[in-house]
Amino acid sequence: MPNIAVTTWSLEQTSPTDLLPAEAPRGEVRIVRSEVPSPEFSRYLYTSVGGDVRWTDLLGWTYAQWQEHLERPGVETWVAYDRGTPAGYVELEPQDDGVVEILHFGLLPAFRGRRIGGHLLSYGTARAWDLADRWPGLTDTKRVWLHTCSKDGEHAMANYQRRGFKLFDTKVEEEAETATSGPWPGAYPA
Repeated sequence: MPNIAVTTWSLEQTSPTDLLPAEAPRGEVRIVRSEVPSPEFSRYLYTSVGGDVRWTDLLGWTYAQWQEHLERPGVETWVAYDRGTPAGYVELEPQDDGVVEILHFGLLPAFRGRRIGGHLLSYGTARAWDLADRWPGLTDTKRVWLHTCSKDGEHAMANYQRRGFKLFDTKVEEEAETATSGPWPGAYPA
C-alpha cells in the first residue's frame, strides 16, 4: 500500500476547570469502570472502536503485553453502555509528574452520532482529573492530554475542543497506509 500523510494533533487541559462537560445523552447510557484487567475485553474495545479508523498499533500485542499494560497502577478503562451493550470506552494512563494521558477514546460505529461521545469524553476527562483519588501513591493530576489524528473520526477534534482541550502540538508524518481491520479481518470494506 502507498504512504499517506497523517496529521497528529496533541491537545491538553491544564486545570480541572478547563473541562466543559457535555450534556448526558437520552436513554439508558451508563459509564462503568472495568475494574478487572481483561486483555480479551480491552482488545475487543480497541478493535471494535478503532477498526474502521485504522487503529492498528496494538493489534500485534500478545496477551501478556495487554495484561502487563492493564495491570499498571492507575491505568483505567471506563466503558459506556447503552441499554447493556458496550457503546465505547475511554482509557486513562498516568504518566510522570501528575500527567494523565487519555490513551484511547471512541465509540463503536453503531453508537456514533447519538451524543454519547461528548458525554463519555466529559466523564473520562473528569476521571483523569481525580485519578489519584482512586490510586494512592499517584501524584495529583496537573495535566490531562491526548492526541488525535487525521485517520480518526471526522468529529473527534471538534469534540475534544468542545470539552475544553487546547491544541499544543501538530505533526505531519508519512506512514504506510493500512487497510481497515474492523473487529475482525474483513469486517469493513477497504
